Amino acid sequence: MGRHGGVDEFGAILMNETTSVSESDFCIVGRVKWFDAVKGFGFVVADTGGPDILLHANVLRNFGQGSVADNSEVELRVQQTDRGLQAVEVLSLTPPTLDPETSALPIMDVNLDGIGLTPARVKWFDKAKGFGFANAYGTSEDIFLHVEVLHRCGLADLQSGEAVCLRIVEGDRGKLAAEVHAWDYATTNT
Repeated sequence: MGRHGGVDEFGAILMNETTSVSESDFCIVGRVKWFDAVKGFGFVVADTGGPDILLHANVLRNFGQGSVADNSEVELRVQQTDRGLQAVEVLSLTPPTLDPETSALPIMDVNLDGIGLTPARVKWFDKAKGFGFANAYGTSEDIFLHVEVLHRCGLADLQSGEAVCLRIVEGDRGKLAAEVHAWDYATTNT
């Protein structure tokens, strides 16, 4: 792996590099094949077919997210590089549709329209275990985070200390997040 989490290996554009629109840029719609926040990259498959498209973590962070769920629909601005196709901008992201019959967490029958977004910080999240906890700003009370809720919201993983916004409901065992979004979501969806 390269010194920048895969940047050298894939020739990815660093955040401080110019990503201005060039004549060779084009837009595609596709699905996330996989994304690994620890490795710092993943790949997208275009709906029209063709080679995999590199999605670097910096491009995703510029969109306001640190991870993305597999099979999420994405619209990307793409460039052809010496090493293949590479996303230079995420234009839109739609979470995958999950099958309620195979879901580990039942669909919550809760109207979230009247529940505001609460700023919170991830205490810890273990993707392998499928859950973690966050704390709303100003409180030490734990808020349960389930991986299925992340997937429904288009996220795949969370890092300790990451700022998020949550829609919180009262569950049988305490507070739980019914929605989890990247912090930037609150600036455009309040």
